[in-house]
Amino acid sequence: MAKNMTLPQLISVILLLIVSCRGLSRNTLDRRSAIQQAVAMGGVSILSSPGSADSSTAIQPIATLSDGTKFPLASFGLQVYSDETAYTLTMTALEVGYRNFFASVLAGNQKGFAKAVKDSEIPREELFICGSVVSNRASGFDDAKKATTSGWKRNMEAFSSGNIDYLDQIMLDYPGPDCPSVQGQWASFEDMHKKGLAKTLSVSNFSPAQLDCVLDKCHVKPVVNQLPYSVGYHPGNSVAENTKRGVLVQAWAPLGGSLGGRFSSSMKGACAQIGKNYNKSFAQVALRWIIQTGACFTTQSKKKEHFTEDLEIFDFALTEDEMKLLSNLA
Repeated sequence: MAKNMTLPQLISVILLLIVSCRGLSRNTLDRRSAIQQAVAMGGVSILSSPGSADSSTAIQPIATLSDGTKFPLASFGLQVYSDETAYTLTMTALEVGYRNFFASVLAGNQKGFAKAVKDSEIPREELFICGSVVSNRASGFDDAKKATTSGWKRNMEAFSSGNIDYLDQIMLDYPGPDCPSVQGQWASFEDMHKKGLAKTLSVSNFSPAQLDCVLDKCHVKPVVNQLPYSVGYHPGNSVAENTKRGVLVQAWAPLGGSLGGRFSSSMKGACAQIGKNYNKSFAQVALRWIIQTGACFTTQSKKKEHFTEDLEIFDFALTEDEMKLLSNLA
């Protein structure tokens, strides 16, 4: 029988057997327990070479980055709103099971986020917290390094309001205007890393050439590159180019809304039609596509049901034909 199965079908059978052996009903395995049990039982997706994972590894909610760091594949990214709203939404995200958070300096609400982390009383070691620095207007190695250092110091000051004294990751939100400037930005990040204030370093909106500016001179390599990436927008070979550099792509605006990536009605319809096979929404299918291409995502919402929905994508796998159909939509 196995000889006649496609790979995704075989994976589904194996997953069901694993769940049955552990005494867990697939229908009752909620988001929070899925994530917690993946960590506790070693159900970890090994993405030492991001993007090389097949569906059987991508199905798990935790990745291992190229430096060995455990990284939840689903992240809540705070948007531009007040500290009070950030506090409320962070508490909601924590309640439904999120443990990976992107608190960007651009959102202007790191203090509200930090206070929620403190008040939640969830052990710090259970959370993955990423801040960000914007210093792309500084030109030249020295000025870029100085501006970046000021940026990460502001991050630490804001996060300290919630007794957060280190970050799991700091992200360089945009590259400087040239290679020396990028290398100055990165030298500052390496200083932060050396001080123990950031465990891992990452970038956002970096092209392969800009990544190479970092990799040519760095002592600590970037492990994540946050890019606009979705069913509706995935130009070139961004995942493959990052993968061969040991970098995991994290999709921002994973459900559209960026650059040319807004989902048309036909895109939503195609995702929704596939979703009927798994009792999933169009959004869940679109997020699942990201995971199976070897990337991960940071998403946002103001509704609890959407927070919940975005985590419920680790209990099914799209077939090869479905992946091809979705990949050809953009």
